[in-house]
Amino acid sequence: MADKGERTRQRIVAEALPLFSVKGYFNTSISDILSATQLTKGGLYCHFQSKEDIWYAVYDEAVRIWRHTVFRDLRAVSDPLERIQKTCDNVLIRYLEGEIFDGGCFFVNMLVELSGQSAAMSRHILKGFVGFAKLFQNWLKEADYNGQLRMGLDFKEVANFIVITLNGAATLFAASRDSEILGRTRRQLQTYLVLLRKDA
Repeated sequence: MADKGERTRQRIVAEALPLFSVKGYFNTSISDILSATQLTKGGLYCHFQSKEDIWYAVYDEAVRIWRHTVFRDLRAVSDPLERIQKTCDNVLIRYLEGEIFDGGCFFVNMLVELSGQSAAMSRHILKGFVGFAKLFQNWLKEADYNGQLRMGLDFKEVANFIVITLNGAATLFAASRDSEILGRTRRQLQTYLVLLRKDA
């Protein structure tokens, strides 16, 4: 069981996450966070040294929530290409259409805002996108090892294409709230993944 200090820290993160996601990092003030948490400045700075420190803790919590949503029900999926499709479905339907974060995809929102403003924070987010693409690469290598893929595929290019496609859908859905964007993206990725198979 978390002690009082840890519970307060968790509450700061929980209240700051929707503020950063909806208002943006720069438009969220310490006063906004104090108002949401009902803490004094001293109480807040007892747990975090700066707004940037809060953001990094919020980012880690957002990643935890994202992983729980996106990688749900994957352990039973033995076919690596089906695993990729299931992950894409979870991103599009459970994560984006499910509106897990207020304001859309926390990571895309933050990357757009922070690019050109904070190199360190932008790199931190990009590292997550690169890691996601590498996971797809590893699953493609597994499929290749199993003899499932047609010859001549560049696994890095395929993985990057999938991640870019998902991020494009996230951006368009955030702007329009049109679920058909997610449905079309899902169907296009299904077709694309079928065409990667040796017997397609």
